[in-house]
Amino acid sequence: MMDGYLKHEAERNAQGIPALPLDPEQAEGVCQMLQSPPAAKEEFLLNLFKNRISPGVDPAAKVKADFLGKLLKGEVKSPLITKKQAVEILGTMIGGYNVRYLIDALSDPGLADEAVKALSYTTLVYDAFDEVLALSKTSDAAKKVVESWAAADWFTSKAEIPGEIQVKIFKVDGETNTDDLSPAGDAWSRPDIPQHALSLGKTRFPGGIETIAEWRKQGHKIAFVGDVVGTGSSRKSATNSLLWHIGDDIPAVPNKRRAGIVIAGVIAPIFFNTVQDSGGLPVIADVTPLNMGDVVTINTKKGKIINEFGDVLATFKITPNTLADDFRAGGRIPMIIGRSLTAKACEALNMDETDLFIKPENPIPAKDQQYSLAQKIVGQACGLPGVLPGTACEPKMTTVLSQDTTGPMTADELKELACLKFQAPLFMQSFCHTAAYPKPADVKMHKTLPQFITERKGIALRPGDGVCHSWINRILVPDTLGTGGDSHTRFPMGVSFPAGSGLVAFAGALGFMPLDMPESVLVRFSGKLKTRITLRDVVNAIPYTAIQKGLLTVPKKNKKNIFNGRILEMEGLPDITVEQAFELTDAAAERSAAAGCIKLNEKSVITFLKSNIALLEKLIEEGYQDAETLQKRIHAIEAWLKNPKLLSADKNAPYAAVIEVDLSEIKEPILACPNDPDDVKLLSEVQGTPIQDVFIGSCMTNIGHFRAAAKIWDKEKPNPDVRIYICPPTRMDQAKLKDEALFSVFNQVNARIEVPGCSLCMGNQLRVPEGVTVFSTSTRNFDNRMGTGAQVYLGSAELGAVAAVKGKLPTPDEYVDVYSKKVAPHESEVYEYLQFDQMEDFDRIYKWRDL
Repeated sequence: MMDGYLKHEAERNAQGIPALPLDPEQAEGVCQMLQSPPAAKEEFLLNLFKNRISPGVDPAAKVKADFLGKLLKGEVKSPLITKKQAVEILGTMIGGYNVRYLIDALSDPGLADEAVKALSYTTLVYDAFDEVLALSKTSDAAKKVVESWAAADWFTSKAEIPGEIQVKIFKVDGETNTDDLSPAGDAWSRPDIPQHALSLGKTRFPGGIETIAEWRKQGHKIAFVGDVVGTGSSRKSATNSLLWHIGDDIPAVPNKRRAGIVIAGVIAPIFFNTVQDSGGLPVIADVTPLNMGDVVTINTKKGKIINEFGDVLATFKITPNTLADDFRAGGRIPMIIGRSLTAKACEALNMDETDLFIKPENPIPAKDQQYSLAQKIVGQACGLPGVLPGTACEPKMTTVLSQDTTGPMTADELKELACLKFQAPLFMQSFCHTAAYPKPADVKMHKTLPQFITERKGIALRPGDGVCHSWINRILVPDTLGTGGDSHTRFPMGVSFPAGSGLVAFAGALGFMPLDMPESVLVRFSGKLKTRITLRDVVNAIPYTAIQKGLLTVPKKNKKNIFNGRILEMEGLPDITVEQAFELTDAAAERSAAAGCIKLNEKSVITFLKSNIALLEKLIEEGYQDAETLQKRIHAIEAWLKNPKLLSADKNAPYAAVIEVDLSEIKEPILACPNDPDDVKLLSEVQGTPIQDVFIGSCMTNIGHFRAAAKIWDKEKPNPDVRIYICPPTRMDQAKLKDEALFSVFNQVNARIEVPGCSLCMGNQLRVPEGVTVFSTSTRNFDNRMGTGAQVYLGSAELGAVAAVKGKLPTPDEYVDVYSKKVAPHESEVYEYLQFDQMEDFDRIYKWRDL
């Protein structure tokens, strides 16, 4: 074991990163050697044992805890670890497998004092709280533990946020998105934080890692600064990578860091929360006066950034007001868990609520308070009529989604949270980002992660099932809340607040999630769409209208974005189906909105839910796990169907802005232009642009889009200058398209047909050639996302199909001519959605796999 580990450590050190944490077999080997340590290896073995085993309910942590438990019982001995030292080491393991042995030690007079101290600083005790409380009736040691929890010693023992922090500025002008910090092409390494952190900024700010390392070697603490920081999907891995380079080590938690500082004019809301959850300090301030290499002092008490001469360069406000406590506790998540434990202990001891913690500054509702739709949905999850913007709350999470490029990180977070069973009613794991071209790490993950999820009563999809959002949307209960580790977790029914994998793990483990309720922006649609105008054009009409009204700007410096950090609410489309609604809520991610929701009618929701029940029943029949969780979800949907009533916004609900969009005024397609989803233009402004690659797929598509493309391509010859990629969102869509003989049409134009999933959208596996111009139906077009140097236009499948034939963006007249002749006469059959409960051939379609 020793030789193999030393070789691995040397290989990693050569890359400038530490060895991986010990796996269970390695931990077992260390435990064996601790009983009879080789000469001159004592300190090395102790360091491995104390600091290189992940805490919580990691399998290696169980080996560690069990060994220490045996040592306390006298079943094994080590010349390097006394019984008192064993208790001290157990106290560093956060929670989970260590708790049982610490409680037992309370009854040992020779170890009780050490056990009291260890348990006093352990907050992840869950049901063990009741055991310690019961023991406190007869045990002074247990009583001291409960009293310590009530006194919040776990919190007061930590240093407060410094009043002044001196930092050296590492500044990246313009926008730094999460793909810049955590490149999609390196997604396979995201669970291995130090390894993945080697890719930080490799295209956006090459050489940055070396500069930061040199400055740190000189003794500087680094603040990462930018105009706009954190837009994009990969918040947790981006945060992990950034904190690895600018943060501090966490005692007894290998290969993870916290306490890094991020300063920006705009910080994307989910990224802000992820930095906050991870123990970092996000600061929103005008960064114009801050320059690369400046040494400044951040005065956290006065909210000032001061240069070496005492000049105030910028001002800021610590927000939310509880952020200082979160930083002190090591992050918002440990703060919430610890605060809850203290409240529970105070209640058990009949003590008043402690005033140690900063209390949120929540607004007080008026007597006849009016609420928006989102505010009512969040209120319902909190047991209230509504929740006003600015309220710090902890709503129940009914549905939680984890996807595969973040799934292993979420699993690690669940281990740290000592989670052995999900408290959220439904937790689902997908494999849509890695199914098509799995790397060795992905193959291993496909085999191990499903069991990890299902043994905690979660649901595991299978590689090739398709896009996570297309599946989770079919498992929803109307007017409920959820979250997901993908920024496009934007429910078409209810509201989802996407989050980093740490907060997703928290929501799954505890069944609720901290939320600082954002303001809402209402987009109110009116008028009637012209036949040739698609919902994707409506999606792009939102930023187009906002730009016209001065509520959104494209340049990153001093960027204006009315949607940033707010909830995008929509109304005025009464006949929209749930499948169509997702195109609109999904695009809230590109607006940097905290969430999105849309007013639907009961009829379309009832139709959708009946179809979904048929699908869920088929999953159970096929052996998907956890069957009990799936059955409970069916019961929840059936319960709603017995009284099918949707919440509605009040007439005078408060909004930060109301944007009116007259659909009848949209006369031609609208596209997002390279490489910014906010940079929307009319087709006539970019007509004639040569196109080399066309991608039709992603969560923004449904079966109607592929049928429409097939109509446009029918009897057309392939364009030799254009590559076409087709990726149906689910295996059911793929099977139905095959059944309708549309794959023959796709083949006719030489389209490459992908395994259902994300494909080119994320660019972590399949990528377009360097420097090409792409038309895509996907969600985002950040620099280098789909391919190095690729210039990407985003728009409808219908427009993409026409562009594929012509090899360029058509004129509006050319587009209308094709659509009117080939699609318009067949709209009712083209845009007929999958209604599983009414499909006579559903069983055959469902089981038709082509992987």
